[in-house]
Amino acid sequence: MDRRNFLRAAVVGAGTVAFGFSVTRPAIAYPAKTGPSPYGNLLGADANGIMLPQGFTSRVVARSTRTVANTGYTWHSAPDGGVCFADGTGWIYVSNSEMSSGAGGASALKFDGNANITNAYRILGNTTRNCAGGPTPWNTWISCEEHDTGYSWETDPWGVKTAVRRAAMGRFTHEAAACDPVRKVVYQTEDKSDGGFYRFVPTTWGDLSAGKLQVLTTNLTWADVPDPDGSPTPTRDQVSNMKLFSGGEGAYYRNDICYFTTKGDNKVWAYNAAANTLDVVYDDNLTSNPPLTGVDNLTGAGAGDLYVAEDGGNMEICIITPDDVVAPFLRVTGQSSSELCGVAFNPAGNRMYFSSQRGTSGSSSGGITYEISGPFRS
Repeated sequence: MDRRNFLRAAVVGAGTVAFGFSVTRPAIAYPAKTGPSPYGNLLGADANGIMLPQGFTSRVVARSTRTVANTGYTWHSAPDGGVCFADGTGWIYVSNSEMSSGAGGASALKFDGNANITNAYRILGNTTRNCAGGPTPWNTWISCEEHDTGYSWETDPWGVKTAVRRAAMGRFTHEAAACDPVRKVVYQTEDKSDGGFYRFVPTTWGDLSAGKLQVLTTNLTWADVPDPDGSPTPTRDQVSNMKLFSGGEGAYYRNDICYFTTKGDNKVWAYNAAANTLDVVYDDNLTSNPPLTGVDNLTGAGAGDLYVAEDGGNMEICIITPDDVVAPFLRVTGQSSSELCGVAFNPAGNRMYFSSQRGTSGSSSGGITYEISGPFRS
């Protein structure tokens, strides 16, 4: 075990509590610093305008307002957050649509074991600004509406069951959701400059129809939100000592830690639920020549790497390694009026999916969804 992993293990083993432990974050490696990518430098742009490391290739799997190959389905505009679900030897990639005025929702791409597209279909419709969300352990997709009176919707990736509005999870500017099966809660981010970091505690795990909405406070306790409906008082204004986060974005849970991003200050956070600590994994003000700006959706890979997509910046998906190095993994060229989102891996971890929300046109109707294949670390 190397020094930084030893120190991290020592902190967890000692039963660290927030604000009660004297070792500072720099002593145990956070935050990540600019360094060389484990995949090497980016090569010149390929035929799809994507700069990738050696050994990786890209393909377009769907374009907004166009029929998906081998199907009769027209792919949605403004593709945003997404994730993959196992489907026999194949998988399903679900993607939100961040369209306004009831034109949002979510769709799915179905792949066989050879990565051929076999179907595409709608799994949620007639909703507004579906931005990010998160998968559940019982194989549903929580699709979140990003507006002041937005809801979370539980959807079926296979498109068989009707999507259900989960009002008990709160009505606010939802962004992402991440399930914690150990504590049996769902963490939620809020895309407001004075937003909160929430958790929903279902009455029965596996059933999101009822439960308590709570928000993280400044002393890292969880306080009940008195009125999850947020009317007339917004949920973020109901708990006086709520900890403020500047523009909550993506969320991803792994091994007792919920990682989430805040775009207002370009940070990646780690809430360690077992130790009840909150750390900054990445801050663009704390490294030289920061490669990651405009933090947005994020996901993880088998090697312990995090992949963070940019909304703005120079249109990159960056990697943050377990050794606390941050570097570009890919860059999309010629699409400066867009944003990258929906980054997710298939179950085998050898194919990455993501979208450029507005593509080369800069319009919601110009969205492009990509697949990257290659020797990802396992």
